[in-house]
Amino acid sequence: MYHFDLGIRRETKNRWERRAPLTPQHVEELVREQGRRVAVQPSEIRVFPDEEYRAAGATVQEDLTGCRAVLGIKEIPPPDLLPGVPQLGFFHVIKGQAQNLPILRRALEVGATLIDYEAVTDRRGRRLLFFGRQAGQAGMIDALWTLGRRLAAEGIETPFAAVRQATAYGTLEEALDLLAGLVGREIRERGLPPEVHPLVIGLTGGGNVSRGAQEVLDRLPVVEVPPEELAGLAEHRELSHRTLYKVVFRRDARRRFERHLPHLTVLVNGIYWEPGDPRLVAWDELAALWHGPAAPRLRVLADLSCDVEGSIEATLRTTDPGEPVYTVDPRDRRIAGIGVEGVTGAGPVVLAVDNLPAEIPRESSEHFGDSLFPYLAALAEADPAVALDRLALPEPLAGAVVTHRGELAPGFRYLERFLQKVPV
Repeated sequence: MYHFDLGIRRETKNRWERRAPLTPQHVEELVREQGRRVAVQPSEIRVFPDEEYRAAGATVQEDLTGCRAVLGIKEIPPPDLLPGVPQLGFFHVIKGQAQNLPILRRALEVGATLIDYEAVTDRRGRRLLFFGRQAGQAGMIDALWTLGRRLAAEGIETPFAAVRQATAYGTLEEALDLLAGLVGREIRERGLPPEVHPLVIGLTGGGNVSRGAQEVLDRLPVVEVPPEELAGLAEHRELSHRTLYKVVFRRDARRRFERHLPHLTVLVNGIYWEPGDPRLVAWDELAALWHGPAAPRLRVLADLSCDVEGSIEATLRTTDPGEPVYTVDPRDRRIAGIGVEGVTGAGPVVLAVDNLPAEIPRESSEHFGDSLFPYLAALAEADPAVALDRLALPEPLAGAVVTHRGELAPGFRYLERFLQKVPV
């Protein structure tokens, strides 16, 4: 019945999505060492060419209906869901997200088994499959690129003008080498101009996103300052202009955060947010900064969490690598300029790319495939035709089954109330 144990679908969400759930190296191990049969849909944009998968022993073909399970990354268009076949991806349905409920409804109609990576957790509820570190890495590169463009638009020359957007580099290491080499050397030898001294970059959160961002930032000459010392930083007369200053807000970041905002040049936000949570940066706080006669220090709001009107209220929309940034005007709470050139205007520049890990697709795919690999043997041997309670999957995967054979899994039956609100 099944011609292949596993299938890899091509990503179709947008032209920037070049990631894969498994690299050719992962596939080669499955085929050569485990004797698995793997089919891969052809793709013209995937970071790994089709020929690399063929060389690894996979069959490259369009049809994935003969696979026991199909692996992907992003959401699958509802018409492309395969009847009765387990399909894995970030479907973004487990919170009842309205924009993706058509995927959920279609899966129920055709009897598809949806396994959502977001719900793959250990017994303590910690997620096991994620791109947080890569989001932080790409986001920090993009934040420095944005800062360089904003300052250049103000007529201020800095070494950050040499930084490119993360998607412009062949590898992550290429970007890191530039920061540690050319950019870092310029800062150490020539220093930063007085207009931006001291240049302070604040980071919120203590998870993978924040850690990934710090890995990139720490390639530059950086001195870390505790949050409680931030307000008095500029008063130190002998403060070096040959370094950046980093402030990490790990705990209770939202508590009176407005007192820190006037002292930051860049804010990199990695805090998880849900409706009802307190905001980190509200419109009123931004408006207060831009109310006075002098221009504030704050230039960039890099919202790596990408919650629209969420933790950062000025995140009015998410973006993609083609139009990654926009300037907001705090006085009338609107977007003042958008796109690659959207770095000028009265307010701060917002960076809110919602698929940042796709900007470093090779490293993201390698990391994700390593995390997913331990579950593949069981997935390749499970029979999707049996009832859910007989589906032989490891506990983390079993707990992430959202739909199976036309029904919501017991742990996700709460989604029925969301489906009832959406017209058929």
